[in-house]
Amino acid sequence: MIIQVKYYYKIVSIAILTLLFTLCNPVHAQIEAYRMGPRDVITLTIYAGGELQNQLDLTVSEKGTINVPFIGSVSAAGRTILELENFITKPLIRDYFVNPEVNISIKEYHSLQYFISGAIESPGLYEMTSRATLLELLAKAGGVLPTRGNVAYIQRRSSNHDGKEMNAKDGSDHTESIKVDLKKLLDQGDMSQNRALESGDVIYIPPEKVLNLADSKIYVGGEVKKPGLFNFQPGLTALSACIMAGGFTKFAAPNRTRVIRQQGDKQAIIKINLNNVKSGKIADIKLLPGDRIQVPETWL
Repeated sequence: MIIQVKYYYKIVSIAILTLLFTLCNPVHAQIEAYRMGPRDVITLTIYAGGELQNQLDLTVSEKGTINVPFIGSVSAAGRTILELENFITKPLIRDYFVNPEVNISIKEYHSLQYFISGAIESPGLYEMTSRATLLELLAKAGGVLPTRGNVAYIQRRSSNHDGKEMNAKDGSDHTESIKVDLKKLLDQGDMSQNRALESGDVIYIPPEKVLNLADSKIYVGGEVKKPGLFNFQPGLTALSACIMAGGFTKFAAPNRTRVIRQQGDKQAIIKINLNNVKSGKIADIKLLPGDRIQVPETWL
């Protein structure tokens, strides 16, 4: 009977997510201009003098470049379609054509990756072939569990105007933490909560049981934005706890994170590379009540 209830909830959950997305597809118009990345495939078309000069598909290399006819190697990674069109048009005007028209479209997306964990049917790393919203990712991950709470947390790396990640020298934070009201989104159909995701986002959905476990705590310290005590939740992992703590600071070294666990009279130290967890290379650590997570400062 329990299995049947869980299966029914899963089917209903996916159906609701699909319906919400279908009815509210215009949210795509609100998504900020996509910035290209490695392995993306674009279609480049060049018109000049009223005639088609060239049309071909180009793949962004791992170094972030494409080989453009007439011009040669051009940096594409981190640029929007409009930015890349303008960048290619300038040398064409200067050296080759009068009033050329450059058109670029994304044929295949391959640099869109999102990590989701918590009260979700199939947590893990997902690569999407088109820009995703939170609802789309939830549907892709099999829907939320009946134990899910009413909020979701999105951890996002900050970028500068060129789409490149900021570093500690520029004085800006590496990450921001975004809170989403799942009750409004999933139960009330409030699409203002259907946030557009960016590649690299880490999403955590806490289970509802946190409300009944106030006596069980974990501690997150070191280079996180909001260090302190947090309620333990079944299924809580090291990365998820760091997201709840506001994400990493600009000086953080997530690759050297430690989980300190009391085991009787002894203390165990578990080392984990949270950068590898986010990229899907290794599994995250499930926490226990009383665990302490320490994120050290980078050596650089």
